[in-house]
Amino acid sequence: MRRSLVIVLAVAVLMLLGIIYYALDPSQSGVFPRCTFLSFTGYKCPGCGSQRAIHALLHGDVAAAFKFNALLLISIPWIGLCLFAEGVRLRYPRFYDRVNAPLLIWLYLAMVLVWWLLRNIFNW
Repeated sequence: MRRSLVIVLAVAVLMLLGIIYYALDPSQSGVFPRCTFLSFTGYKCPGCGSQRAIHALLHGDVAAAFKFNALLLISIPWIGLCLFAEGVRLRYPRFYDRVNAPLLIWLYLAMVLVWWLLRNIFNW
């Protein structure tokens, strides 16, 4: 019962956020927070552009979303797989263990760090 309530609430929050991100353009609206790391350092963090990328994706503009934050687009299938693995963890523990293998986690971290460096070196 509690798990079902958590899932329903999570879906409701995601739908509400989806509506907000669809209706309001983060690059033009003052409602959305600005990147604190960028504000303090002048460098982009790995997540910079994610809000604009989500807005573009919700409007079907994959190319613009990729330009705003390529890492986000690459990460969406992985995030979906991780969420699915979490949902079936008790039923399929070996699947969960494979998805959350330390090597895969370290590789993802390396990808994030490389993205972080390259986007600041080449101003992506």
